[in-house]
Amino acid sequence: MTTASKDVILVTGADLAPEAVAMLKDFELVYAGKTPDEDSLVALCEKHQPVGIIVRYGKIPARVMDASKKLRVISKHGTGIDTIDSKAAQERGIAVKAAVGANAPAVAEHTWALIFACAKDVVHLDQRMHAGHWDKATHKSLELKGKTLGLVGLGAIGSRVAEAGNVFGMKVIAYDPYAKAAPAGVTLCSLEELYRDAHIVSLHCPLTADNRNMINRDSIALMRDGAIIVNTARGGLIDEAALLEALNSGKLRSAGLDSFQTEPLAAGHVFANVRNAILSPHIGGVTGDAYIGMGTGAAANVLAVLGAAATA
Repeated sequence: MTTASKDVILVTGADLAPEAVAMLKDFELVYAGKTPDEDSLVALCEKHQPVGIIVRYGKIPARVMDASKKLRVISKHGTGIDTIDSKAAQERGIAVKAAVGANAPAVAEHTWALIFACAKDVVHLDQRMHAGHWDKATHKSLELKGKTLGLVGLGAIGSRVAEAGNVFGMKVIAYDPYAKAAPAGVTLCSLEELYRDAHIVSLHCPLTADNRNMINRDSIALMRDGAIIVNTARGGLIDEAALLEALNSGKLRSAGLDSFQTEPLAAGHVFANVRNAILSPHIGGVTGDAYIGMGTGAAANVLAVLGAAATA
């Protein structure tokens, strides 16, 4: 007697948390590797005909979807689904899911790491100390107490960032067109008011066609002189040329960036030698705990969709 082969789940990465693997024990997992390109994903879909794709790296356009006749669900290993062509998936009856909130603590913490690095000039002072300098008589950091923290987005991450802002004695304002009410200690405002009033503008919203390059020359012109911009969301939210101009001119004190228009950054990227740009390689959500949470969240979403399809 032969055993029926298992349906395949394609993982666009080299690994998955053991806890997530255990949840998907009834499926065969196929890994695409650390840096899968579109052609390799098409080839794997044509070969294995996966019923589901867990997206860690790379993009999932319509061409990848069409390579598997059995595909029913695309599940993001994280929260941002801008790398998935959701419109194409909807047209094909393929569910698109995200592991909402799974990495919220990690990203919120990294947001504050970047805020502190910008406000306290941590990186530059460290470099100066290692070079033998003692800048106590000439350096002044930015004190956060009494300053205004402006959050674009009040989801799981933005709300956590807001809580810490309250603890530090900051005035916290937020723009979120989907928020029905503000958490304690947060005042909802318009986007223009946020740009005008905030000492720190921190981005926590998904990237859409409507908000691409929302941080641009016009929005920066509205901001306070010496404001700080922090982005742990998506690089496409910022017009990088406009940000570069504002950092170099002194209009902005600094920027803390964990995501970029094109990733990974190419050698010689315009931000590479900008002293007041604090950079990290899109690792805000990369912690041991978040790795497990995003993996199990993605697996749960796959199981929920396929289980519903099986009983329909």
